[in-house]
Amino acid sequence: MTRRMDDPEWWRGAVIYQIYPRSFQDTKGDGVGDLRGITERLCHVADLGVDAVWLSPFFRSPMKDFGYDVSDYRDVDPMFGTMKDFDALVEEANRLDLPIIIDQVYSHTSDQHAWFAESASSRDNPKADWYVWADPKADGSPPNNWQSIFGGPSWRWSSGRQQYYLHNFLPSQPDLNLHNEELQEEILDTVKFWIERGVKGFRLDALHCSMHNRSLEDNPPRPRRCNGPVRPYDLQWHTNDHAQPEMLPFLEKFRRMTDAHGAIFSVAEVGADDSLSVMKDYTAEGRLQSAYSFDFLWSPELTAETVHEKVGAWPSSGEKQWPSWAFSNHDAVRAVSRWNLPVSEQQRAKLFALLLMSLRGNVFIYQGEELGLPQADIPFEKLQDPEAIANWPNSLGRDGARTPMPWEARAPFAGFTTSEPWLPINGRHQALAADGQRDDPGSVLNFYRELTSYRSGSDVLKLGTLTFLDEGRETVAFDRTLNGETLRAIFNLSASELAFSEAAAAEKLFTVGDVSSDGDSLIMGAFSGALLRLTE
Repeated sequence: MTRRMDDPEWWRGAVIYQIYPRSFQDTKGDGVGDLRGITERLCHVADLGVDAVWLSPFFRSPMKDFGYDVSDYRDVDPMFGTMKDFDALVEEANRLDLPIIIDQVYSHTSDQHAWFAESASSRDNPKADWYVWADPKADGSPPNNWQSIFGGPSWRWSSGRQQYYLHNFLPSQPDLNLHNEELQEEILDTVKFWIERGVKGFRLDALHCSMHNRSLEDNPPRPRRCNGPVRPYDLQWHTNDHAQPEMLPFLEKFRRMTDAHGAIFSVAEVGADDSLSVMKDYTAEGRLQSAYSFDFLWSPELTAETVHEKVGAWPSSGEKQWPSWAFSNHDAVRAVSRWNLPVSEQQRAKLFALLLMSLRGNVFIYQGEELGLPQADIPFEKLQDPEAIANWPNSLGRDGARTPMPWEARAPFAGFTTSEPWLPINGRHQALAADGQRDDPGSVLNFYRELTSYRSGSDVLKLGTLTFLDEGRETVAFDRTLNGETLRAIFNLSASELAFSEAAAAEKLFTVGDVSSDGDSLIMGAFSGALLRLTE
């Protein structure tokens, strides 16, 4: 079942392709991707059979955090092109029936945003309360013990206002005070602005960081979770600086506004301490349609126990409490490298794809995942990411997941650009370029094409119930069922061969690794997977 974007439920069960604009395609020859480049390569995305495209920020920004520090929510940064280029991109996406989803960052702005300049100018200007300001303690120290995600205290002194301002990320990313109702209305007007330009959905970045406890109480201490290096941020429970209950009425207001404009989708990124309960709060009836967390993105290994725990925590049927799933994105080490199973990278890539596409909920594919790209190694002198530089060598290594897309195996800079790219092209990536995989029937790219297209046309995978068949320590097995049709997914995540008697007669739709039948059982080799159609 393929839905058109004017269907109010087009998003349910959708496969959504994430584009990181800086690294997708450069048409200007400056080594940085742009909107025209996305438009030129959009057929690649459509050919995958996905249902929508999510664009990471392309808004005007000083790029201290590569676009997640917005200085104007309603304009395109010249690095990426013009508003005319964006309109052309939407027009091409509409032609291909690909809804466009854009990132919105309501937690903070750039310190170069005009709002912040006005807010910082005095304590009594019209935007004085649009950011989070607080007086120092009697000894001049910050108002409380809150810590920044990127390291150090969450407070920066402003000599102009003679107050501290809050920043959950870089000091150049002051936190918005979303408690302020005038600010809320301005944000909703911005959402309407983009809807009127053809946007069909919004991914809300770091939404759990968007409201603070106005009492400014200290966060309680949190025990160390590992023996290795930690950030001060990791030594607190974030009960007061994140995920406040006042966010829920705002989300209801947000949903009423988007519903008034048709088939608009919204999904929250949630990285809170108790991400599951926060996601369920944010996606309760009348709020956002979906949410996802870092449960898989930051998981150091893929185990059956992890899948049962994370997937089993969501309802197995019905239309409420709808999750989204991602194994890779621009903030995480690529899954092919992070989940380093003792098989080839190609087998890993296909196995992870089959598991992801079999889950109930929405699915996010990150650019290059369909090529099986591993994490790129970036030497310190080439790093761009402020988080990686600040925490070297104990960082998330986000630059290694943000390197340019390899389009052509033999072209300079893999066909991404005609000059030195903003991050180096990895040699292993160039060997996995899209053009080299396109005509190879066994490639990761063609596996994704077949699998994604199948899911996008399958009512069962998009909407069906999910029922686990076992609680095995080394296997994951579940049924997806709808209107009398059942698909069975089985994954052997162990290094031993396993037999499944209940699946011997099923029709094999997709398999990864050594999967065979001996008449009585389905025999699955180490680290293998199968999606089957049950027959009577």
